[in-house]
This record gives sequence, structure tokens and C-alpha cells, in this order.
Amino acid sequence: MTVSITVPDTYGYVILSTVVGSMFLVPTIMGGSVMTARKECDVPYPNLYATPGFHKRADEFNRVQRGHQNMFESLGTFAIATLIGGLRHPITCTACSVMYSTGCYLYLLGYKDMSKDVKMARYAKGGAIKFIGYFGSIFATISVAAGILGWW
Repeated sequence: MTVSITVPDTYGYVILSTVVGSMFLVPTIMGGSVMTARKECDVPYPNLYATPGFHKRADEFNRVQRGHQNMFESLGTFAIATLIGGLRHPITCTACSVMYSTGCYLYLLGYKDMSKDVKMARYAKGGAIKFIGYFGSIFATISVAAGILGWW
């Protein structure tokens, strides 16, 4: 059995929100936060993280860096799922991409807030919205796979 896939005319939004959006968000907005914190906290390269006891504001810098690095833990899977799921659900996956990217940025904003407890800080400013986008794209990919398999 051969299956043909038709790319929907709104698929361009999936590409823009997932590929172009993350290429803008990661190095420019989120990376900029790390660069600013690096300068303010005096954490020079090549240190990925600050060393407590050596760098005076180690915790402050590390929270910014950790908020930034968190996105990389799921970005690969998210992007693949969104690009596949978008073949059947382009508008949904575009919305999921916007929620994921926004949530990752809000996660960073919460995590770097030193007035918040580190355990819940990452979600204090709305970072959990990224999971709606993440799992929405996963479910869209399952829908594509099920359609190809003839389950529905």
C-alpha cells in the first residue's frame, strides 16, 4: 500500500512558527538573557555555568542559564512532532508552536526571578503553557501516524 501526503496550503505557518520562530527565540531573546546575565554576574567564557564559591552571583547566573538550557531538552522532539503533526493539523500545530515558544520564554523569566523559590519559580510566570504546546504537537503527530496506518 502506498500513502501519499498532501501538504496543506497553511503548512507555511507551521514552518514559520516552528523553525523560524525557534531560530529567532533561542539565540536572540533567550540567548540575549544569558549574555546579559553573563556580563552582569561576571561569568566569562568558557564557563557554561557559574561555580558557587568562585563566582559571587553564581546562583543568579545559573538560574538564567538553566532557564535557557531547559528549552534544548525538548526542542528537538517538539520540532519534529510539530513538523509532522502540521501535515494534518497545520493551524493547531502553529498554535502549539506559539504556546511552546512563549512557554519556554516564560519559564526562563520565572526561573531567573530570584525572589521566587527555585522549585516553583519556573512556572510562576506561566512557563507551564509550553507543555500544552508540546503535548498538542505530540497528539497531532499521533493523529498523522494513525491516519497513515488507516486507524482513522
